[in-house]
Amino acid sequence: MAEAKKFSASDVLLHTTRDDCWLLIRGKVYDVTKFLDDHPGGEEVLLQASASGDATDAFETVGHSSSAETMMEGYLIGSVDGYVAPHMAAESVSRDSSSVKTNQPAVPPTSSFNPLPLLVIVLAIAAWYYFTVLSKNKE
Repeated sequence: MAEAKKFSASDVLLHTTRDDCWLLIRGKVYDVTKFLDDHPGGEEVLLQASASGDATDAFETVGHSSSAETMMEGYLIGSVDGYVAPHMAAESVSRDSSSVKTNQPAVPPTSSFNPLPLLVIVLAIAAWYYFTVLSKNKE
C-alpha cells in the first residue's frame, strides 16, 4: 500500500473552487471535485465546507451514513501533517486563556441602568427650587 501524501492546511485552502475542490475532514484530505454534481446536499454545501478550511464539524453535524463514510475513501488523496481537530484547538485556546488573570469580572452585569445619577439630579433641582422659589415666598 502506498504511503498517503502529506499536505499542509494552507495547501487544502488552495482548492476551494468548483473546478478544484478539496475537503479536510478529520485530518484527511479528499478531492471531491468529481463528486460535486452527485452530492445529495448540492455542490454549494461542499464548496462552503471547502472554503471553511476544515469541514470536520460540518460533516459530523449532518450525520452521514456508513455508506457515505465508505464512499469517501474513494476520494482520499492524503492527510494534513500535524492535524488538530477544531474542537481540540478551541479547548486548548480556552484552557490557555482561562489561566490568564484579568481585571474584568467573570460575569457581565445584568443591567446597565443605574438610577443614582438621576436621583442626584432630581434632588439638586428640588433643592434649587426650595432655596430660590419657596424661600422668596416666605419673605
